Amino acid sequence: MTVKILVTGGAGFIGSNLTEHLLREGHRVRVLDNLSRRGTRANLEFLRTLDGDFEMMEGDIRDSETCIRAMAGVELVYHLAAQVAVTTSVVRPVEDFEINLLGTVNILEAARKQSPKPMVVFTSTNKVYGKMDHIGICLRNNRWEYDALTTGNPETTHLDFYSPYGCSKGGADQYVRDYSRIYDLDTCIFRMSCIYGPRQMGCEDQGWVAFFLIQAALGRDITIYGDGRQIRDVLYVSDLVRALVSAWKFREITRGRIYNIGGGPRRTVSLLEFIEFIRNDLKLPLPYVFDDWRPGDQKVYVSDISRAGRDLKWEPETSPEQGFRKLYGWIQDHRNLFE
Repeated sequence: MTVKILVTGGAGFIGSNLTEHLLREGHRVRVLDNLSRRGTRANLEFLRTLDGDFEMMEGDIRDSETCIRAMAGVELVYHLAAQVAVTTSVVRPVEDFEINLLGTVNILEAARKQSPKPMVVFTSTNKVYGKMDHIGICLRNNRWEYDALTTGNPETTHLDFYSPYGCSKGGADQYVRDYSRIYDLDTCIFRMSCIYGPRQMGCEDQGWVAFFLIQAALGRDITIYGDGRQIRDVLYVSDLVRALVSAWKFREITRGRIYNIGGGPRRTVSLLEFIEFIRNDLKLPLPYVFDDWRPGDQKVYVSDISRAGRDLKWEPETSPEQGFRKLYGWIQDHRNLFE
């Protein structure tokens, strides 16, 4: 069945991959994006080459009237537009607040005023859990790991916003949750771990997997903040897209619910392990130096994805090694974007 869908931030990394999938599935897709991030105009050019019912609306979620116009007639909203870097939020906290929290409330209000109301799927972040200092961790096999959370961090872990980014995304996360309870708006929240894949313009502040590969491809060095033994669960973007689609498919179950989304315990990698993969598998030198830990850095973050597995009938399919090679191939094919 064809659905009319709004994707905010639809010209970004995740948004363009999601929009591509939705168009190929035959849905009608409207993208709302202010095209401010590097790479978005190239992504938009790509989307315009695809067959399908595609509408581009250039605008900013910080403007409530823009959000109302973008919402007209849609049945489903994927709200991806965001300020995405912790370090940027520390430097520009007001801008971070306006984009992530005010922008999300604008989207929620626009959805609430529609009749019928569309479902809103919101991409949140693992940063809502903060540094997780209360969770025991240990050094095991030269990597930081949870002492006891063998299946990863569950959605029941208490929230502890840390950094302006954590506060703005965490506040938005809770607004999305409460609009479901107070206004009977169908919502679903994905608290995402490390997502990577094609069309990701990784930089030092955000998107570290792509950033490491870009730097390696261009013969540049990197800085590791911390000791390099910190680990993350990594998820290839096409696996995330399948989960996002399933949130709508199983909306009778997912409405009002929160899911931790990432690669889970079977798809974890430390920074040093990833550098070894680049050097040994891709045969690329990647010089690096160490610097101090940054505010809000987590030594360990691994998602417990069991709830998502049950409700979404979903599990990741792409191994880290497969995904890393695919992303590197895309970077090689699009070197002009980075040079």
